[in-house]
This record gives sequence, C-alpha cells and structure tokens, in this order.
Amino acid sequence: MKKKVAVAMSGGVDSSLTAALLIERGYDAVGVTMRLDDDEKNIFDAKHVADYLGIEHHVADFREVFRAEVENYFVAEYLRGRTPNPCVRCNREIKFGKLFEYADALGADYLATGHYAKIIFEDGRYKLKRAEDERKDQSYVLYNLTAEKLARILLPLSEFSKTDTRKLAAQYNLPVANKPDSQEICFVPNDDYKSFIAARKPNAKALQSGEITDGQGNVIGKHKGVANYTIGQRKGLGIAAPQPLYVTRLDVANRRVVVDTGDKVFTDTLTARDMHWIYKPPLPIKLSAKIRYGAHLAECTVFEEENFLRVEFDEPQRAVTSGQSIVFYSGEEVLGGAVID
Repeated sequence: MKKKVAVAMSGGVDSSLTAALLIERGYDAVGVTMRLDDDEKNIFDAKHVADYLGIEHHVADFREVFRAEVENYFVAEYLRGRTPNPCVRCNREIKFGKLFEYADALGADYLATGHYAKIIFEDGRYKLKRAEDERKDQSYVLYNLTAEKLARILLPLSEFSKTDTRKLAAQYNLPVANKPDSQEICFVPNDDYKSFIAARKPNAKALQSGEITDGQGNVIGKHKGVANYTIGQRKGLGIAAPQPLYVTRLDVANRRVVVDTGDKVFTDTLTARDMHWIYKPPLPIKLSAKIRYGAHLAECTVFEEENFLRVEFDEPQRAVTSGQSIVFYSGEEVLGGAVID
C-alpha cells in the first residue's frame, strides 16, 4: 500500500518539484497550501500545479494563527529593540506545527516540504543535516524540529542545487518552472518592515525619534525610531565622523541608538535562551554555530547555566544580535539552537 504524503505547496518552484519527485517515487501525494493572507495568487498557482500532477489539493486557512504567532511576534520583537527571525518562528509554529496537525487529519504518513536540508537515519536515530548545496542550505531555520517529527518529514530537494531544481522543474513541464523566488519575508510587502511595523503600532515608543550617542554617552545625532535600526548597521546613520560608526546597542526605554567604531561590533561571548535540542549532547561541549541564517559556521564552546546557555567563540563574532537564533552543529548535523539574548 502506498504511503500517503501531504506536500506543503506554496505555489513556488521548490514545493512544486517536491510534489512531482514524490509522485515519481511512488508516494500517494496530496497538496496542501497554507492560506496566510488574503492574496490568492499562490493558492491559484499551487492548485494549477496539483491539477497538472493529478493530485488532490487542499487549502489550510491559517491566517488567524499566522497573524498571532508570526506577524505579532515579528512586530513585538522589533518594538523591544530586537531583530526577530520570522522563518524560524513560522517553521516551529505553522509549517511543522499547525500544518503537521492538518496532515494528520488527512491521514498522511508524512509531511513533505521544499526545504533544502537532509534528514537521515543514522546511529539509531533520525538526524537533521545540512543540504548538499551550502548556498541554499536551510537547516538553520529547522532547528526546532524533534526527532519524532524528523521520522515523518520528507525533504527530497536535499541533494539538489537551485540550478538543479530549475532544470528539473522544466523537465517535468511544471507550470511554475520559471516563477521567481519569493521575497525574503513573505508577509512584508516590498520587504519594507519599517512601514509594516508602523502600520500595526504607529504610536510605539520604539518608533519615536531620539538620540544617537557614542560609546561614551555623548549625543552625536538624532534617529527616527529605534526599531528602524539593527546591530552592526552602518548605512543610514546620517552622522559625519572621522571613521566608520556602527550600531552597537539599541535602548528602547531611553529611545537611544548607541554607535561605536568597528572593533566594538565584535564579541566573543553571548547568552541565549528558549533552547531547543533535537539531540542534546553533554555540556559543556565544543561545537560550531551560526549566529544568523547567512553567517559562516564558527567554532565555539557551549556552557549550560541555570536557565540559559553561555557560548564562548574561538574568534570574536561580528554583530551578534538579540532576537536572532544561534544554531549548533556537530559536523554536518544540527543538534539544536536557542534565541540570542
């Protein structure tokens, strides 16, 4: 009897190819598109692909929970002077939370997505590993998965590059083969997060103007709202100085943006909370870690304190940013992660 798989179909190339590959591999596939806003375009594209492939297509209306768990979190973090990662949050709460429940209700054995990451069974357990194409690897945003869920997730794009997927999509004659990739933050129009936040919370303290100070507390300029800045930012400060200045701290309570010279943007230690381990090793331990999605792996030692982690890097890291996730790797395997304080 064929195993049934619910394929998360966004209407894009990756998820459409995921469905085609699984059908070819003998699975009983059904497409599920998450309705996250009022735009019908992606739902239409996904339905078109599902019809072309000859499979059922369902629409899961997650607008309310997406707004509560992802959009509201996104706004709240910026208003606290932090820099959120909505993809990490969405994968935890929506794609591998609510969508998993929806797949269960359909009687699916597996949930499949178009993520670029590997799941393998090795040494008696399921492991999450980095994709073959390092440039497309998305294992970072999946660190909140559990071993139990890994056993029921299929990621057939793990061995492909983006060029490969485009070619394969064309070979399968998929209707979306030439569709452009989606924007970075799917729910923020034109990637303009500042306008998005202002529309939601126009009177928030973090959007009010205030002082820009140097590392010694001297006022050297004015800003248009703490939420408009992020750690490590250089451009857009509007300050004339003999050497480049970078944002080193965001103080929402006092409506203050602190800037300093480049060397002050580096640190060799951070703390992190809201820990999640797919596989928890004995601590302290030497691992490698990413402090943001696009960062390179950095060698570090991870210590466990009473209710947080302390991470000490072998080499200072640039622009460690509160609200972002730090994700821990042992070789190619993702062990888990936490949210940077």
